Amino acid sequence: MSPSETTVGIAAIGTYSPEAYMTAAEIAEASGLPEWVVREKLGIERKFVGGPDDHPNEMGIKAALDCLSHTDIPPEEIDVVLCTTEEWREYCLWTSGIHMAHEIGAVNAWAMDIHTRCATTVGAMKMARDMMIADPEIDTVLIAGGYRVSDFINFRNPRTSFLFNIGAGGGAMLLRKNWPRNRVLGAHLIADGSMSKDVIVPASGTVQFPTPEAIEQGLFYFDLVRPEAMKKRLNQVSMDNWVKCVDEALRKSGNKADGTPYTRDDIDFLNMVLIKPSGHREMLARLGLSEEQSVYLNEIGHTGEQDAMFGIREGLKQGRLKDGDTMVIVAAGIGYVWAAGVVQWGKWNDQ
Repeated sequence: MSPSETTVGIAAIGTYSPEAYMTAAEIAEASGLPEWVVREKLGIERKFVGGPDDHPNEMGIKAALDCLSHTDIPPEEIDVVLCTTEEWREYCLWTSGIHMAHEIGAVNAWAMDIHTRCATTVGAMKMARDMMIADPEIDTVLIAGGYRVSDFINFRNPRTSFLFNIGAGGGAMLLRKNWPRNRVLGAHLIADGSMSKDVIVPASGTVQFPTPEAIEQGLFYFDLVRPEAMKKRLNQVSMDNWVKCVDEALRKSGNKADGTPYTRDDIDFLNMVLIKPSGHREMLARLGLSEEQSVYLNEIGHTGEQDAMFGIREGLKQGRLKDGDTMVIVAAGIGYVWAAGVVQWGKWNDQ
């Protein structure tokens, strides 16, 4: 790719975590699981949870302000806000993106709320990059949101133990056209709607209202309503779909400075959504990476689509994400969606 072509780079990232958290011991007590299972099998040392004032979109706003504090780009220059605050937020049927834009001073931006569960950040990065390449009037896009889905976790339901790592927090990423660092390259997403109704909050919408009776029966929590069907299907396709997303994202990333295409051999850092330790290790093995080429968010918890920003933050803090590295962001959302995006971290190789 020549310098004269339109490119998109990450100008800054931001995060926010509440003060409150649950430890592995507290999760073990609440769930009845042995503490060693929580730590070693589920991969949780602690997870942040929302306090009384940690509302979802407000956490996204705090992450966005943190993001802007790390750059000289003023909020007035933001053209679009892609708000990734989850559906569980301050109000039902609310345009949280325009509230976020107003609160951070992005007075010239339009905004929209987008969701594909925990794969949303990768999808938003693709949307933002495509927007900036296609529209000469869009130069700066903010992706930001908050996440407090931990309110829907019932620790006494063993069917949903794979969700026990879900916590709370906010993340933000500022993308800029022709930014000289952290170039956003290809992305790929795969969806399998056959599992779209396997993990739901049964009494939460028009099919079944969250009446006092339904809430008393525990139906206003996540439930895995087809455990055997989902387990069988997910085990069959999940890891292969992730690897396919990585390969396709690399293919869509074009060529390196030397004219050769990106391949798995070019990956230096895996930024992966928080899953159980065995799955994380398997993904590293499939990509030919060591544990030192990734971070594991077991001290933060699973903050949904915001994991990508926490992964960048921790990768930089621990010295595992470095200038010149090719990073793959890997995520998935219940429903089911798999996603991967490629970022060339640091100064562009062709400049």
